[in-house]
Amino acid sequence: MVVGDGGFSTLLFLDAMRRGGITAITRLRLDAALFEAAPPRPPGTIGRPRTKGARLPTLAAALTAKDTRWRRLTVPGWYGSGTRVIEIASATAVWRHGGLPVVPIRWVLVRDPEARFAPQVLLCTDLDRVPAQIVSWFVHRWSVEVTFQETRAHLGVETRAAVV
Repeated sequence: MVVGDGGFSTLLFLDAMRRGGITAITRLRLDAALFEAAPPRPPGTIGRPRTKGARLPTLAAALTAKDTRWRRLTVPGWYGSGTRVIEIASATAVWRHGGLPVVPIRWVLVRDPEARFAPQVLLCTDLDRVPAQIVSWFVHRWSVEVTFQETRAHLGVETRAAVV
């Protein structure tokens, strides 16, 4: 399993992880082009098979939609500040962009009922993962990032610069 921030949110990377049997969890943009899964191909159909179904509304639109089903979730260890109550909505979709691989994902839209942080979207390449587990794994990556930052600051460990 790979859990990373938005820098890991690229279709080429996510497709490679999925084909290798590795689950990836990362951030997703609120305006990502999401689609329904491709409909089943009727027998005897000629031509290339479809890779996607109908276009879905953006997740930014889901934030304000009246029919979005929000569920409260209590997350322990929220970025090192204790327990936090959030609201989530989740579904599966196909993420696609012209000329790049098609990646099936489970997305989790996260918002703070007290509006202390901006809404965010997480994605997981394992469609069967429970949204609460996806959020938990993503939040726990924070302690690793803090450890790396503190190591650099206190011990003088530097990230090696690329030689050009």
